[in-house]
Amino acid sequence: MTTIQPVQLGLDTFGDTTVDLDGTPLTTAQVVRNTVEQGVLADRVGIDAFGVGEHHRDDFAVSAPDVVLAAIAARTERIVLGTAVTVLSSDDPVRVYERFATLDAISGGRAEVTLGRGSFTESFPLFGFDLGDYERLFSEKLELFAALRAEGPVSWEGTVRRPLVDAEVFPKTERGSLPAWVGVGGSPESVVRAARHGFGLALAIIGGEPARFAPYTDLFRRALAELGQEPQPILVHSPGFVFDTDEEARDLLFPHFKANRDRIGAERGWPPASRLDFEREAAGGSLYVGSPETVAQKIAATVRVLGVDRFDLKYANGPMPHEQLMRSVELYGTKVAPRVRELLAD
Repeated sequence: MTTIQPVQLGLDTFGDTTVDLDGTPLTTAQVVRNTVEQGVLADRVGIDAFGVGEHHRDDFAVSAPDVVLAAIAARTERIVLGTAVTVLSSDDPVRVYERFATLDAISGGRAEVTLGRGSFTESFPLFGFDLGDYERLFSEKLELFAALRAEGPVSWEGTVRRPLVDAEVFPKTERGSLPAWVGVGGSPESVVRAARHGFGLALAIIGGEPARFAPYTDLFRRALAELGQEPQPILVHSPGFVFDTDEEARDLLFPHFKANRDRIGAERGWPPASRLDFEREAAGGSLYVGSPETVAQKIAATVRVLGVDRFDLKYANGPMPHEQLMRSVELYGTKVAPRVRELLAD
């Protein structure tokens, strides 16, 4: 299956706390500034979209992605700016809409938002939410956010916040609504919920063969049709890293990838990441690491098999130095993206 429109190529980052080239840890303030520079470079080299994640822990520097994106918006001209993801469960849908409508104004209509439950849970106790309400918080808040997208008076009642009666959000967007996606990790129920509310589907594929997710993209399209919704776009978000050669890319990425994975794994009971597992995932799984040609070939194959509209490479994976991340961003925009489009045009 192939896409009808040219595929879009984006980049995502969680703003991982990083080190300099000699291994000295950077301050989180410097990491935030570096993230802005990476977004500005992404615009300059022609990348379609740039997403920044939200976290509330010391291995990621960004807890307020909309502020970082506003800084990028002020220095860019064309790139779409969004999140990867906004943790809607521990936020207020009205405030989220207002913040991103403001970003849309600053950027001249280039804002979007990806809503999710969050794979990390630190924001729940931080903002006074009970993890026992994990599912209910997201379900009700997503319903409210969907209603807010019409930008008219909203009356809504649920159990997780006070009701709204003919309430409106300000500012309004110039285009009348804010583009929005729902981040999904592979739950059929989450796929159908995104379709029910008419959101785009942001499918996070962080391991295994991409083809095994084809039932989810097919389910999303069927659900949209059966629920009477207009067709909505699908994007894939997967980790990777681009450098000049395959060997350099893998050797540079592995120690940082392992540091990131092992820290999270220690919290979740995963075994330490091995070089063998890393190489196996790079060869046949959902780790897009290598030279521009290698990464382009793999992205094109994923786009074909899933029929998606956009592919976002999560280019920051662990404490990799800013200079190497900048090189990856440059190669992705100048080499990988044009080559993907060339391959898909054949």
